Parts: sequence; structure tokens; C-alpha cells
Amino acid sequence: MSHHVRRRLLFSLASVLLALSLSCERAPEAPLGPGIAEPFPGARGGVERILAAARADDRAWARLAEMCDTFGPRPAGSTAYLAAARWAADTMRADGLDGVRLEPVEVEAWERGRESLVLLAPNGPRPLPVTTLGGSVGTPPGGIEADLVVVHDFDELERRAGEVRGKVVLFDHPMEDRDDMFRAYGDAVKYRWAGASRAARHGARAVLVRSLTTRSLRTLHTGQMGYDEDAPRIPAAAITVEDSAMLARLAARGVPLRVLLRLGPHRLGRRPCPNVVAELPGRELPDEVVVVGAHLDSWDLGNGAMDDGGGVILALETARLLRENGLVPRRTIRVVLFAGEEIGGLPGGHAYVEAHREELDRHVAALESDAGTFRPTGFSVRAGDEARERLARYVRLIADGDGLELREGGGGPDVSPLGREGVPVIGLRTDTTHYFDYHHSPADMPEAVPDEDLRESLAVFAAMAWLVAEAPDPLPRAPEKP
Repeated sequence: MSHHVRRRLLFSLASVLLALSLSCERAPEAPLGPGIAEPFPGARGGVERILAAARADDRAWARLAEMCDTFGPRPAGSTAYLAAARWAADTMRADGLDGVRLEPVEVEAWERGRESLVLLAPNGPRPLPVTTLGGSVGTPPGGIEADLVVVHDFDELERRAGEVRGKVVLFDHPMEDRDDMFRAYGDAVKYRWAGASRAARHGARAVLVRSLTTRSLRTLHTGQMGYDEDAPRIPAAAITVEDSAMLARLAARGVPLRVLLRLGPHRLGRRPCPNVVAELPGRELPDEVVVVGAHLDSWDLGNGAMDDGGGVILALETARLLRENGLVPRRTIRVVLFAGEEIGGLPGGHAYVEAHREELDRHVAALESDAGTFRPTGFSVRAGDEARERLARYVRLIADGDGLELREGGGGPDVSPLGREGVPVIGLRTDTTHYFDYHHSPADMPEAVPDEDLRESLAVFAAMAWLVAEAPDPLPRAPEKP
């Protein structure tokens, strides 16, 4: 992967990191109070109707379960992804949306294949759960048998560089439990992303990383990794929090460790992986567009309910909810289900920008949900000062002055290419306390998504989309920097 693509991926991650924080309590059934200023005529009544309809609706969770149960994991470029994309298109047609289409995107597809890890010493053999990191190369057919060196960070790796040649390196770096879990993730994810190249420069044969989660029932968490162009490419995999901690304790006692690692991933070449697009045309200004989106692809360990099935359902249900409740806004709501977010480089986001470049100046805003669908805590925004001030008024109206916050940050990874074109981008923030319990793991199933929280997320997300699309004047662009 080129340095340019790595920078794009890390930029997207940084946008998400800035977007999220802890939730706070709010009373979902309270009516909007008269003390909250109405940003434009009719805004209060529209928001009240949207909140009430979303909180009373039972279709969102049922659709999430239908998608996840029917298609299972949706890796980019897989047949399951294509089937899910067709389902999403058919669903939006049945909901009465216009212009439903699959817009071409291609990705470099990857499949993990067989994988195993055996602790040979001490007192082996002991099989340990293991999962290949996305994009990793495989081991030789017979595997890699080698001594294991445990380090806790890159500084320790450099101090012990002379011990690494010919070994397997384990990065036992815990993800800390913090108020802002996405910042905790950002601090730990560098070992998953860059650990292989850093260790390979010192002659390591393979790397293992501690799964990125703060709570674990010996559950594996995968995710994308990357290779530097100037370093050897060695296999990389994740092990459970419990096994990583056990190996670190043994190493601290001076117990020699030896492992046998077998990984069989392979690249499948370029595969189709389309964006799914549909529209609720605006009643007065149909050429002006408000994007609502999420990424349709998922990792292959769970069924992608939390990441990002819930976001997909918010995008679908926002358009349906508005249409069925007679709240078609002035501007067009365009649903975009993006392709390939999990594999890095944001191919779906960049393909959308290129396919719609001639109308980007008519894109008023882009909203994304890619932080789970637990209880909403507010929104993040990247836009100019005037747009932020207006959005802050919208948030106060939606929250009735209680609980939701607007913060500076990224709108989400897939809309970040639109943000770099000057489009104001907005991201839904949720309570992320338990998000990483499920993230990129076999536990990412519909049961991870509380129905009540999904309804509340839909209420808040749909209300914001409607306000942006209904306002008499479009959100202003940020002034160009000299």
C-alpha cells in the first residue's frame, strides 16, 4: 500500500477519533419545550413529528436483523456484499425512493483462509485462538515455528531490537478504558496497523497483536493492517486479550516461549463492490443534495450489525420515515451506502466524489453514522463557523436543550472525501462505552444493538438530516483558506 493511501486511511481514522465522546442521559419521550428557539418556521413541528415517529417505529431493528441474518458478513468484494447491495437497492425501491442504482466501485478483495496458532512451549502443544489481520500476507504452508518475544510498545521494540531477528513478536499493548473510547482506540491501533513493518525491520518473522478491546470473553478482534514499502512483508494476526496477557506474564517470569503460526490468507484480485445510491427528491430544490450514509461492507468474523449495519439502517430508515410521514424536505435526501471502508483507502467515498464531481457545489451537507447505534450523545461537525453555529441551533432543538452536544471533528470516514471538497460533514456521536466490546469481532451480531438505542439514534439522525435539507438557506461552505 502506498504512503499516499496510508495517509488517506489515517486521516479518515483521525476524523473519527475527533468525532466521538461519552454519552449523557436524556429523556427521549419529553416534548420539545417552548424555550428552545426555532431556527426557521416549521422546524419545531417537523422535529417533533420525526422524533415521535422514529421512537414508535419497530421496523429499524427488524430490518437490521433481516440484513445480518440473511447475508451474514459482508466483506468488500464478496458475493455476500453484492447480495446485500441488491437487497438494499430493492428495499429502497419498495420504500418509494427514486433513482435507485448501484454505482461502480472496485476493490482489491482479500480472504483470510485457514489460521491456527499453537503454543509449543512451555508445556505444549496448546492451541490458542488467532485471527489474521486484514491485508496480511500468509505464512509458508508449513507455518512459522519460532521463539516468541513479548514487547509492550514501539519503544521497547527498539530497545530490544537485537532479540527480535528470527522470532515472532507479540505487541501486548492494552487498549485502555477511557471516557473517550475512540481516543483509546487511536492510541492502540498503531500497533495493529504498523507493528508488522516496525518488527520486520529488525528481522522478525511474524507479529501478533493484542485484540483492540477493553472487555473480552476471549474474543478475537480483527482489523486492517498496513505495510511500509521499504520494509519486508511478514504475517500479522491478532490474539485474544486473555492470551496476550498470559504470554506477557510468562515472558515476565523468564519462561521461554515458542509458537507455531499458520496463516493462509490470499488476495482475490479486483472485484466489483458498488456503492448503493437512492434519493428522496426535494420538493422545491431537488438539485441541492444532502447525503445520508454509512458503509455497507463489514469484517468477516461477525455479521456487521454494529459496524456498520446500524448506520446502514439509519440511512435507509431516514428516507423512508420522512417520506411516509409526509415530511419530504425542500432539498433532496440522497442515501449512499459506501463500499470498502474496512479495507482502507476509502474506495467507496472517493468513487462517490469522482462520480458526482460536477454537482459537488450543490452538495449542502453529508451526514454519516459509523460509530455504532448505542444511545446518541450528539454530533461532530467539520464546517465553517457560520455552519457550525446554525447546526448548534439544530442540535439544541432536537435535544430540547438536554444532553446532545455538537463538537468539532470529522463527520465520518466515508464522507471525509466530501469534506475535503468543502462540503460540511456531520457525524452521529453515540455512547461508545461498549462499542469496542463488539467491534471487528464475532460478537458483532444484531443482539449487540439495543432496539431502544437504535430507535433513538434514528430519531436524532433523521431529525438532523431533515433540518439541514428543509432549512430555507443551505449550510454555508467554509471560506477558502488563503
